[in-house]
Amino acid sequence: MSVVASVYLDHNATSPLRPAAFDAMVEALRASGNPSSVHRVGRAARGLIDTARRQVAALVGALPAEIVFTSGGTEANNLALSGAGRRRVLASAVEHDSVLNAARNLELVAVDGNGVVDLAALQRLLATSREPALVSVMFANNETGVIQPIAEIVRIARAAGALIHCDAVQGAGKVPVDMHGMGVDYLSLSAHKFGGPTGVGALVVRDGAPFHTDRRGGGQESNRRAGTENVAGIAGFGIAAAEAKSGLATQALRDHLEASLRAIAPAARVFGAGALRLPNTVCISMPGVRAETQVMALDLAGVAVSAGAACSSGKVSRSAVLAAMGVEVAESETALRISFGWSTVSQDIERLIAAWRDLYIRVTHSDIAQARAA
Repeated sequence: MSVVASVYLDHNATSPLRPAAFDAMVEALRASGNPSSVHRVGRAARGLIDTARRQVAALVGALPAEIVFTSGGTEANNLALSGAGRRRVLASAVEHDSVLNAARNLELVAVDGNGVVDLAALQRLLATSREPALVSVMFANNETGVIQPIAEIVRIARAAGALIHCDAVQGAGKVPVDMHGMGVDYLSLSAHKFGGPTGVGALVVRDGAPFHTDRRGGGQESNRRAGTENVAGIAGFGIAAAEAKSGLATQALRDHLEASLRAIAPAARVFGAGALRLPNTVCISMPGVRAETQVMALDLAGVAVSAGAACSSGKVSRSAVLAAMGVEVAESETALRISFGWSTVSQDIERLIAAWRDLYIRVTHSDIAQARAA
């Protein structure tokens, strides 16, 4: 039995580990040592962390001292929402669950049909109370790739005396991200979204922004996150950040893919197509074919994609992002997410197009045959 070569197009869930990051992690594991120890081995471990801190800071235009290493994007988002010290939290309706489930009495800001934050709605919501708020809006959406107008959001939030958190987990390493240029107070990152290891990320806390730690212990991360650092993971994070600094040159691949799929199925809809989007993300419907059917059929053809955001249960449920965009239930159930990364090549896209075409034609012809038989 022949084995079908695998094509991986689910980088927004996890991007494969870059070889240089793998090598850095292996070397760090061999070196051992606690970075809080003052002897030579400990100082060597501390040196690896310091180097990675500079590399991650450079990726997002931050200062090394502003980097707080975490276990990933979820912890970074939780730390930002709790650490800012603001009881009132506003977030867009298309945020990741690690934001939406992290704050009590969260106030949701509506988005338009492309998933872009309604700036007038944000302004009105902020004006309903004088209590200082934290506004949390992601840089780019994990399902549609839609990029938010962060500069305008910051302007509105600042005028109301609010602090600003930006979940940049999906944007960093794909397009330029400049924390200080954007003017945000907190920025979340995750290594495995651009070729670093899983289980490591960072919260970038702007110098001077309020921050209250949620844990007690040693004085690691300048007293902002207690616990011995994950030296190997952080070393891999740093190398991946350095390699990802140039971003992804995949927009031509994205545009070719969308045009090809819509030529096969003219009724297919690209969600968020009317907005600025990441160059690596396509969220598209296959008319009449449920997303889970597409995922399974494409997997059998050797192509890995996903139906919306990856979740711990592995089950497919209706996308809250598409619901917030006003997409009808039936259409949202046919939405597929395709995402490229550092290892994607043009042959991968052609394989996907061919497999998608085969599935669509097969289902369409089956429907026609059933209709004739009836």
